[in-house]
Amino acid sequence: MFKRMVRWAAVAPLLAVLVTGCGSDGGSRDGERKLTVFAAASLTETFTELGQAFEKENSGVKVVFNFGSSATLAQQITQGAPADVFAAASPATMKTATDAKPADSPVVFARNKLRIAVPAGNPAKIDALGDLADAKVKVALCAEQVPCGAAAVKALEAAGVKVTPVTLEQDVKATLTKVRLGEVDAALVYATDVLSAGDEVEGIAFPEADEAVNDYLIAPLGEAVLPAEARKFVDLVLSDQGRETFTRTGFLAP
Repeated sequence: MFKRMVRWAAVAPLLAVLVTGCGSDGGSRDGERKLTVFAAASLTETFTELGQAFEKENSGVKVVFNFGSSATLAQQITQGAPADVFAAASPATMKTATDAKPADSPVVFARNKLRIAVPAGNPAKIDALGDLADAKVKVALCAEQVPCGAAAVKALEAAGVKVTPVTLEQDVKATLTKVRLGEVDAALVYATDVLSAGDEVEGIAFPEADEAVNDYLIAPLGEAVLPAEARKFVDLVLSDQGRETFTRTGFLAP
């Protein structure tokens, strides 16, 4: 009897964790339903703001975000990761996701353009894209398979500039962090990310950025756990409120 009691004492806490962690109805707990939104890292600030507005208008719904590289998020979706909404920073990454999971027709809701980001004070005295070709200049780029990296390749090719980066990061926020920490002299990131960094970085516009503008698309996924709420969130992104939020934070109109 004593041995059985010991065994139960060891197992009981694990069972309690499993029971507590279980949920239903879109991962709900205590009646709260969770809307899962996968979104490009460059949408972190805007979608967080819109998510808070959505929760106020939809009592009992919690918006849970998964921010990251659009390419990584698309791969996660194809591998079965549960997501109600996907917002991607390029048509290619959206197609990867929607080829694997049925979705309503994706809609372009914003556009974004590259900037050269440098640390406050611009210690390396970067003025133009061609300055990044200097071997003495430490440059961070996004990896080519992610949208910000693909855009950087297009812009550099348009300018005829060859850059040897000291690091290739998996999303634009990680690339920007290298500048914020002073680990590199410059990076190619989105204009919106320069704005979100405030006084920590400076942004330098360059004409070749016009050759590499990224379209952002959004769609409710066909296997959404909360399909009605997914549609409502997409509608919010496409609304006048959403458009004002994107414009205010540096995105371009579609």
